[in-house]
Amino acid sequence: MRKPFPSVALRWYKSSVVCLIRPRIHTVPISVAPDPSTQRAQALALLKRKGMARLYELSKAGVTATTVSRMERAGEIVRLARGLYQLPDAPLDVQQSLAEASRLVPKGVICLASALALHGLTDQMPPKVWIAIGRKDWRPRVTYPPIRIARFSEELLGRSVERHQIAGTSVPVFGVAKTVADLFRYRRTVGDVLAIEGLRQALRQRKATPAEIAREAEAAGVWATVEPYLMALTSDA
Repeated sequence: MRKPFPSVALRWYKSSVVCLIRPRIHTVPISVAPDPSTQRAQALALLKRKGMARLYELSKAGVTATTVSRMERAGEIVRLARGLYQLPDAPLDVQQSLAEASRLVPKGVICLASALALHGLTDQMPPKVWIAIGRKDWRPRVTYPPIRIARFSEELLGRSVERHQIAGTSVPVFGVAKTVADLFRYRRTVGDVLAIEGLRQALRQRKATPAEIAREAEAAGVWATVEPYLMALTSDA
């Protein structure tokens, strides 16, 4: 015959102790996914304002890579190069291309036909951005914007460099007198017509003096070539 269970006296606990043994319920924060429509509006606004934008700039504005991919598949934006986007109907912005080229080639300097166009000395818009780098510098592999590389000695690369603010970027550009001299130095590549036009417009618009052009031509080793043109143009003035 089983023995009855012994009677156990009930123990009363203080309320503070009872609170210690109650199970705790942890509330898990619910993450709210960002609104794709808001991201889309932010992306479109950024591209309309800047013309072109990189993926990290879109991400900084609150646009995820997933939204960017969806917009690209829908044809709302166009990928120009890896991580670089613009609107499909955006006009070609020459200055924006200069700024983008300068960001991609930070040691380079805008030169030759591109520098001439930036200084307002020609109506010809070069299809590629001319950019000068050192003789031993690594040649950049850039898909957009299209660029052309010119090799300069370290002395000529650091000579007469100006800074122009373009699309929020400080872009290094050779000055007018040096650009004219460089056009004569590269006349077999860019053509005699462009070099002479640059010289004529620089004098006509008074953006460089004959003395400044002569000094830069001598430093570039093309004074013998530039002298007869300079003499002819200044004698007619």
